[in-house]
Amino acid sequence: MIAILQILQVLLNLVWWIIVVQAVLSWLIAFNVINTHNDLVRTIWGALTRMTEPLYRPIRRILPDFGALDLSPMVVLLIVYILSNIVIPNIAANYLMATG
Repeated sequence: MIAILQILQVLLNLVWWIIVVQAVLSWLIAFNVINTHNDLVRTIWGALTRMTEPLYRPIRRILPDFGALDLSPMVVLLIVYILSNIVIPNIAANYLMATG
């Protein structure tokens, strides 16, 4: 059980960093520091979008439309933080107390 929770923790950390990298890359693209005409940038951007879009889509349906401001990455990061730092440690602590 603890091994499963540790794997879940690693996956949540990976999701956290993917979202942060995508946010930074989106700012660099928005401020025209880098552009999507570069094949490497376009490939990385496409991969990050395909990885994060399934996480953002349900949240975008719930959140009101803020125009150009997309708060779904921030909501996903908040959910990941809560799972990673509150839920998983509590499950692990309860499991350890129950087993010994």
